[in-house]
Amino acid sequence: MELLEAIKSRRSIRKYQAKQISREDLEKILEAGTYASNAGGGQRSMIVGIHNAELVEKLGRMNMAHFDRSRLIGSYVSREQPSVIDDPTIMSGFYGAPALCIMFAQKDFVFGIPDAFCCAETMLMEAFDLGISSCIVSRAEETFDNEIGAALLKEWGVPDNYIARCFVTLGYCEGEYPVSKPRKQGRIRVIE
Repeated sequence: MELLEAIKSRRSIRKYQAKQISREDLEKILEAGTYASNAGGGQRSMIVGIHNAELVEKLGRMNMAHFDRSRLIGSYVSREQPSVIDDPTIMSGFYGAPALCIMFAQKDFVFGIPDAFCCAETMLMEAFDLGISSCIVSRAEETFDNEIGAALLKEWGVPDNYIARCFVTLGYCEGEYPVSKPRKQGRIRVIE
């Protein structure tokens, strides 16, 4: 598939089958993340892949533990693939995905957040190419800002000067794969 067609076709998925992705595919997705654009070519991001559905569920509940709905700007996401924004009964920020990637960046690095999200976007496209559904999820910092989170980071060997910046959920879409919404007009300007 041509790259622009893949970009147009890929959707964020928030309803997953229980079926786990293969370890081989997870490793390909993680590898893709290491080739993402990054500030100054410094390759400062660190990625942790979770290939354990029970642990992903636990982390998804930790992700929602301190979710503050009062900070939302009233956005509606989707009826077919509802977000925690749309459905307050969703208790896991990872929507039942069986696999997860966590992007970490140096705490004091000014381009750590952009690097992490570039990494995540590159991983989304590799996942799509492999037939695996995905979604970028934020609230990463709060997920690990507690005793259990700190213990997990230590267990995983995440350096003390690194902070979680975002997640990529991975799995297979439950139900019909969504089609693209029409693009809003007026979002592009070309200046010559």
